[in-house]
Amino acid sequence: MKNVAVIGAGVMGSGIALACIQSGYTTLLFDVHATALKNGLQYIKEQLQLSVDKGKSSQKMTEKALSLLKITENREDLKAELIIEAIQENIESKQALFLYLESINSLQSIFATNTSSIPITQIAAPLKHAERIVGIHFFNPAHIMKLVEIIPGSSTDPEITQKSIQWAKSLGKTAVLVADSPGFIVNRVARHYYVESLKILEENVAGIESIDLLMEQTGFKMGPFKLMDLIGVDTNFAVTSSLFQQFHFDAKFQPNRIQQQKVNAGHHGRKTKHGFYHYP
Repeated sequence: MKNVAVIGAGVMGSGIALACIQSGYTTLLFDVHATALKNGLQYIKEQLQLSVDKGKSSQKMTEKALSLLKITENREDLKAELIIEAIQENIESKQALFLYLESINSLQSIFATNTSSIPITQIAAPLKHAERIVGIHFFNPAHIMKLVEIIPGSSTDPEITQKSIQWAKSLGKTAVLVADSPGFIVNRVARHYYVESLKILEENVAGIESIDLLMEQTGFKMGPFKLMDLIGVDTNFAVTSSLFQQFHFDAKFQPNRIQQQKVNAGHHGRKTKHGFYHYP
């Protein structure tokens, strides 16, 4: 594969696009919102410059990477060998998107979803060619985090699964083959890092700063509240809500009202300058 399209210019989509251009792929970044595209491009440029400042890259490498990137609001441009979506965690939205992509792309195009929690088989169900869809799940920040979960659905062509694994490795990632289960591995296990921390806060056992500090002192790189702010409080809440539904409302995945209030208030973390912490 030589060209990639990334749908969704949020932090995750922009990070995936950045990983692609750094690895030499001609990359199209799409979003329906011009502001999102502007912010996504700015994020990519900032991260590339940060790499130069740290001595991990050069100005020439940055210019070469940016020359591989194109941004667009026109969905008719979404034709590529590999198309990966990083949109909202909503099955109807994802299905509608892939139905459209199926209508304008050749049968050789591979469709990938960066879903955090929705089974691939469910997303692929309405398509004529469900064998084309695979899960390629990155972790934030996508251009830095090494792990990528590769999730074939029940109809995914094994050849496409293998191509996806090799593509992830070409980005310098560690690709792990995962069964198609809600939340896969990481989000299913990590969910309780957030859910239990929110319960502790709700029960006034300890404050946000204390919980984060204690978890960091026990070996976690980031406390749960700092991590939710980095991921996006809204994104984290959406994944928890999705898992709660996917596991038939099992109480251990129940979303917390404190996080719901943050989402309702628009306090989505670092990207809005206000989450569980303030970011002036």
